[in-house]
Amino acid sequence: MLKQQLNFKLSQKLSPQQIQLMKLIQLPTQAFEQRISQEMNENPALEGGKDEGDTFDEEFSNEDDYGDDNEVIETDINVDDYLSDDEIPSYKLSANNYSADDEDKQTPYASGTSFNQYLLQQLNTYRLDDEEEQIAKFLVGSVDESGYIRREIADILDDLAFTQNVYTTEEKIEKILNIVQELDPAGVGARDLQECLLLQLYRKSPTEAVSLAIEIVDDAFDHFIKKHYSKLIQKFDVTEGDLRDAISEIEHLNPKPGGAYSGNTRIVEHVVPDFAIKIVDGELDLTLNGRNAPELHVSREYTNMLKGYKASKQKSKSQKDAVMFIKQKLDAAKWFIDAIKQRQQTLFVTMNSIMHHQKEYFLTGDERKLKPMILKDIADKINMDVSTVSRVANSKYVDTPYGTKLIKEFFSESMKNDQGEDVSTREIKKILEITVSEENKKKPLTDDRLAKILKEKGYPIARRTVAKYREQLDIPVARLRKEF
Repeated sequence: MLKQQLNFKLSQKLSPQQIQLMKLIQLPTQAFEQRISQEMNENPALEGGKDEGDTFDEEFSNEDDYGDDNEVIETDINVDDYLSDDEIPSYKLSANNYSADDEDKQTPYASGTSFNQYLLQQLNTYRLDDEEEQIAKFLVGSVDESGYIRREIADILDDLAFTQNVYTTEEKIEKILNIVQELDPAGVGARDLQECLLLQLYRKSPTEAVSLAIEIVDDAFDHFIKKHYSKLIQKFDVTEGDLRDAISEIEHLNPKPGGAYSGNTRIVEHVVPDFAIKIVDGELDLTLNGRNAPELHVSREYTNMLKGYKASKQKSKSQKDAVMFIKQKLDAAKWFIDAIKQRQQTLFVTMNSIMHHQKEYFLTGDERKLKPMILKDIADKINMDVSTVSRVANSKYVDTPYGTKLIKEFFSESMKNDQGEDVSTREIKKILEITVSEENKKKPLTDDRLAKILKEKGYPIARRTVAKYREQLDIPVARLRKEF
């Protein structure tokens, strides 16, 4: 039995123009320039430079009709077509997240020999039979960017059988692996850090310090990584000076030999600041990168074609089809120009609000002067949505007297000090970082001790909070900060 039911649904959808604006806002300067270039290539009605004639007249708006039959050019667009590709929520968008409509941009690689090819070229100097050569090439192919082979021999044995049709033994793979480990750079082909360090130490000129370093890494690696120096002195019956020399040899080794190969590096993409903040006569001066304000205008040739069509008395079907195409291109060009202008205004207003909120920091450069600031604080000041501020903060850089900074770095949560005032967590982290840098490295401060020191300075935070901030700052625990 069929059942009819009437449902009422209230939904909110963004217009194509709003979607276009949001996509433009999240783009940094370089990507924005590429987007403009793409749009100009796709839309011949959009031109660069100043328009010497009149601008696109409103007489060609969507509501106008052409001819006696009152034919209206349809420009309605299904918004769902624009939204279907946006699988990632807006609040998760960052500088590397672009829409599906944008062209795929990848980081270019330096031309030349890759790390893997470099190792294969060295293999050609060894005399290997066909089977050994296959195994060696497979092992080289298993070397990651750091220079390690992070796979068990048993797994490699199975893969050789299933993918290369090579049936061998673990002993033979071990034999070939020893050959691979003879390749440059020293330490390549190691299966873990301990083996990597040993391979490098074996290649050093034999000295007492190197010999002791080999013994430490080989027989007491656990004591070494935990910095139990007293146990090492007792175990190997050496003096503090001998141990210090041996540890110095180990510390000068490369834990990632693959990263040392220059041919394996990417071309560094330079950051182009979207804003610049200067101090002029004790006051902050904010400027928007001129590359974010291109001069664009609607093609006069296309507008004249519309004028010619409107003035003609006889209008054929082909002319009507042509003018529909022209009209769509003109509308798209006008929308794009308007979106760029709104982007400029949004970027400037947002950054100007951030600058004034963090005025003390921008005047001094002291991170301890950073005030607590969340996205909602700025959004409320400029009467915009939080997602808009997020798009600006996540992908834009500002050039300050203290270096180029990601705008996102100025945002932080707040905590109460001993006087009941709100302070930025960035301020607490900076003080924690300074406290650790000034500690006695022979007796580093524990998290409990750090918590007490911060409390004495007016920041009553728990030990677990200290541990969390310490991890966020990539500061190891006290035991690993100890120097011999």
